[in-house]
Amino acid sequence: MTTPPPSRSWISRMRHRAASLLLDFAILGTTVVATQSARAQTFTVLYSFTATAGDGALPTSVILDAAGNLYGTTNSGGSDFKDCPDGCGTVFKLDTTGTETILYSFGTRKGGADPFAGVIRDGAGNLYGTTESGGAANEGAVYKLDTAGTLTQLHSFHRSRDGVGPSASLIRDAAGNLYGTTFSGGNSTHCFGGGCGTVFKLDPTGKETILHSFGGADGVNPDAALLRDADGNLYGSTVHGGNPACTISGNHGCGVIFKVAPTGPDTVLYSFTGEPDGQYPVTSLIRDAAGNLYGTTTAGGASGACLTSQGCGTVFELDPSGKETVLYSFTGTPDGASPYGGLIRDREGNFYGTTRGGGAYGYGTVFKLDTAGRETVLYSFAGGTDGAYPNSTLVRDAAGNLYGTTNFGGDLSCLGGWSCGAVFKITP
Repeated sequence: MTTPPPSRSWISRMRHRAASLLLDFAILGTTVVATQSARAQTFTVLYSFTATAGDGALPTSVILDAAGNLYGTTNSGGSDFKDCPDGCGTVFKLDTTGTETILYSFGTRKGGADPFAGVIRDGAGNLYGTTESGGAANEGAVYKLDTAGTLTQLHSFHRSRDGVGPSASLIRDAAGNLYGTTFSGGNSTHCFGGGCGTVFKLDPTGKETILHSFGGADGVNPDAALLRDADGNLYGSTVHGGNPACTISGNHGCGVIFKVAPTGPDTVLYSFTGEPDGQYPVTSLIRDAAGNLYGTTTAGGASGACLTSQGCGTVFELDPSGKETVLYSFTGTPDGASPYGGLIRDREGNFYGTTRGGGAYGYGTVFKLDTAGRETVLYSFAGGTDGAYPNSTLVRDAAGNLYGTTNFGGDLSCLGGWSCGAVFKITP
């Protein structure tokens, strides 16, 4: 099998991801065929992106409204090509009939460019998100898109002052404050290029507060949405930083899980070591009623089959005392490898997620992990019209249907044959 194309958006994303370390696809794509034990599942491609006539390409995560409409972003495509040869990205809506509407096309100064994160939605239907570049200083922006399609740039980032390159989704509290992270920037001089990333708050008037600037031991490069508890504590992960003994390809530290209190310093809850606990968490966390945190790492774990024998990734639990338990270590084939997306959980405690690689064909999987630690591959992507390389968090409706996106696959004529990604549904 082949690796994804080196497009502008792909290079940008990989530069800002732990998994710029390429998966060993020759290992992941072996001839072993995955057993689709959940045969009752029905897989449907709801939409394939074309990057033509203003359409987007390379979708991120989607969210679901009460009527069953999906909303998301693409980090390429759209109708503005002045500053972005492949288009600066879009915000889109996909209705229950599979009809797509482009709600907004980005331009470098026009609200931002390259949205690498999905959107969130308030009670009035307004959408909020981040762009990795664009804005006044071309270092990223926070935006609001109202129901009339009018985009307002709420904040533009400036590297040394407040961060650069926000690539994660936002969260929003009851008062309308937005919280997020920037991948780099901030006031630390520890990291190459200036700054190891920040945690920020943006109030409804647009006033920004830096809640924390990372400096190395406490984490480097936060790349996932935050989680906020009832007391206002924020939880998140960083791709690098933490334990300096865990080093690969010049990236010091294998990532941390952190907590930022409303009136206190950042606390490192856990530093990853690689094997067998995992390394490079790039996804958001979820939390149960007992305060346990759950997430994934893109590498590490018990299996050395991936990432030049660095492991295929894990699903982990972190209890309130800071004890980490690996709930599952991926092996590549047939179960999947390198989960980029976060987890979701049903009422019975089962987890659902995606892996970017591995599976029956090496193009990724949708999986279920039950409470006994048994993994079921719900779908293995074949890399064609069904999609390839899912790296987003799933969303699940009340009927148990799962929705997600693939970064590539779909319309195979798009991007000169590399394809532009798809939105899919899995029905139980």
